[in-house]
Amino acid sequence: MKNILNTFIINKVAFVPLLFASFFLLAGCEDVIDLETETGPEQLVVDGWITNEAGPQTIKLNWSASYFNNGPAKPVLGAEVTVTDDKGKVYEFKDLAGNGQYIWGKTNADTLGHIGRTYSLKIKNQADIYTAKSELKRVPTVDSIVYRKEKLPFKPDKGPQEGYVAQFYARDFVGEGDTYWIKPLINGKPAIDKAVNISIAYDAAFGSGAPSDGLIFILPIRESLTTDSLYSAGASVGVELHSITNETFEFLKQIREQAGNGGLFAVPITNIKSNVVNADPKGIKALGLFGASAVSRKQTIIDPEKARPDED
Repeated sequence: MKNILNTFIINKVAFVPLLFASFFLLAGCEDVIDLETETGPEQLVVDGWITNEAGPQTIKLNWSASYFNNGPAKPVLGAEVTVTDDKGKVYEFKDLAGNGQYIWGKTNADTLGHIGRTYSLKIKNQADIYTAKSELKRVPTVDSIVYRKEKLPFKPDKGPQEGYVAQFYARDFVGEGDTYWIKPLINGKPAIDKAVNISIAYDAAFGSGAPSDGLIFILPIRESLTTDSLYSAGASVGVELHSITNETFEFLKQIREQAGNGGLFAVPITNIKSNVVNADPKGIKALGLFGASAVSRKQTIIDPEKARPDED
């Protein structure tokens, strides 16, 4: 080992002048290359989600933009938007504010979604007609939220961390194929700050094939309430458990994978397949998703005296 180290030091000293010579040589022949990228046609982007909770429901319509365009999305105005359930009842969505947000319902007593129903979306925009369908599936009750105090190792960007790790308890239904979207709540509002932190479950685990049907959600999913930072004493912490279809599960899974796509082995990003379909097979395809979910929710305030002991 000593001989190898001495050889490295000798070679390093001899290498330094060559390194600087190479640096100036390369710096002297640097060229700027402008890449010409094609801009495709604008596409309809659908952000449509209905739930079984009382209150207004919103379907957002925007136009797609080029990859390097950092400006705000341009809203789709003047479209006709309806949702029809499998019993034939039609719900009309209106863009009253002229901002591309099409809303149904005026009061907190209005309820659109019901468990077990299937909902069909129809968007008529100029000559194009788009449709999509989603089932509103069952969702288990969130039994409880617990937390424990923990110290995390020092991180250069955060320093030493000390606080509370929260987790929820719920049991998957018996019957394979139930899928869920787990959303952390902070002060009563969803707190999904990064796509890479999207938490989804197939039955009580990460994917199909695991022997997790009808069980309590596994620990990593239960602790997905805690993402990049620990909670402080007195913080309001909660969870929303959304039932989703298998199709929506795959859509969110691909979003998470593409958000974490980087580094040496990164692959080119692509548009994720939408469940919104143009009635004209030759027409411009849509992007985004139309989904439906039942919601189970629970919240708590972190009290140091009620914290579980550190599991380490």
